[in-house]
Order: sequence, then structure tokens, then C-alpha cells
Amino acid sequence: MVTLNRIYTRTGDKGATRLATGATVSKASLRVETYGAVDETNACIGLARLHTTGEFDLMLERIQNELFDLGADLSTPAKADEAPGQMLRILDSQVARIESEIDGLNADLPALASFVLPGGTPAAAALHQARTVARRAERVAVALMESGEEVSGPAFRYLNRLSDLLFVAARHANDGGKADVFWKSGATR
Repeated sequence: MVTLNRIYTRTGDKGATRLATGATVSKASLRVETYGAVDETNACIGLARLHTTGEFDLMLERIQNELFDLGADLSTPAKADEAPGQMLRILDSQVARIESEIDGLNADLPALASFVLPGGTPAAAALHQARTVARRAERVAVALMESGEEVSGPAFRYLNRLSDLLFVAARHANDGGKADVFWKSGATR
């Protein structure tokens, strides 16, 4: 349980923040950039949910909760001696569930003969925006790993699958793909 009685701490007044471990880092660090982009993705999904209902909306709500788990995972660098279950981490079962949801949503969508432009219904447009922000979070996570920092395998796989899920979710929100807006290559030349 998280209790937030005081919203401002003044810790960041000089451009620093604390990770979940208590370590102080720059607000411009790749780790902070990564979980910040995950937070932005979550906000975009929240906007999309203004236009969704039923089971689809419940799936998006669960994903929003899991994005907080992902942020916790990313804000807590793994330690070699970390005991299983000691820290909040994304699990392979969560990655598998997203893959199953991608397959389920995609099964009823028409095959693509062109790239899909971000748009269509309000829900689809917001989900496409969430997809692009999730892809940015993934790119920053790659840069974080390439810098020698640790990112858990399941957390990275979850982030990678998330943008795929958001793509098929946007198509689903476009009346099962019927309202998709397609790229017309060279049409404006």
C-alpha cells in the first residue's frame, strides 16, 4: 500500500530524484526517462478509456495497473542477490497474457494490405498515441541496457509486447478494423 500525504518534497528542485532503492539520480537519467515514458503511455491509455466500455475497457484498466508495476520494476535496478519476490517485478505470465490478448484481438481483424495511419475513432487515435509513446519507452529502455544498466527480461518483453497490443487494440477500437485509416503511398505527390 502506498500512502502519499505530501505531494511535493523539494527533492527535485536541483534536478535530482530518488529511485525506489533510495539512490539519487538525475531526472535526465535513462532510467527515469524509461519509466517516465511508461507513465506517459499510461496517461494516453487513460484518455483512450474515456471512449471504451465492457471487457475491452477492463483489459485496458488492468494494463494501466500493470504499467504502475512496470514503472516500479524499472525504478528499482535489480541486484545480483535479490531474492525472488523481494521487489515488485513484471512476470513472464504477464507477458504471456498480453500475447494471448494480442492474438485474441487480432484474430477477428481483417488482414492489412497497407500501413494504418493513427486515427479513426477517438479511442483508436488515443491508443495509437499510447502505442507511439510505448515504442519510445522501449527505445529508451534499450539505451538504458546498452549503457550497462540492468532491465529485467520480463519487463523489457512486456514493454515490447505492449506496443503491439496497443496497435491491435486501436484497430479493434476502429470498429474491428472497418474504420482504419490507411496510408496511401505517394498519394499527395
